[in-house]
Amino acid sequence: MTIAETILWRALRGSRFKDMKFRRQVPVGPYVADFLCVALSLIIELDGPPHDTDEQRAHDRKRGAYLRAQGFNVLRFSNDIIIGGCDLALAQIKVA
Repeated sequence: MTIAETILWRALRGSRFKDMKFRRQVPVGPYVADFLCVALSLIIELDGPPHDTDEQRAHDRKRGAYLRAQGFNVLRFSNDIIIGGCDLALAQIKVA
């Protein structure tokens, strides 16, 4: 796991966050979701520098469209937001 994934996982694992059960690195069709809450149909994706290329952005859009078509709500956060203090991300996850 990346540093950002480790930080977010510490906040989410074991139903620590609002009694929501998250799993990590879950296969969904041809993709792997970083974090998934099945009960809420919520996927959380973390993006680091490899996601900054035009090619990767296009792939992420295609991936997001696929996941939404499967009924999932997809939240994306940059690694920097999580590393800088994941309170902002946790607030957005709570709203979702």
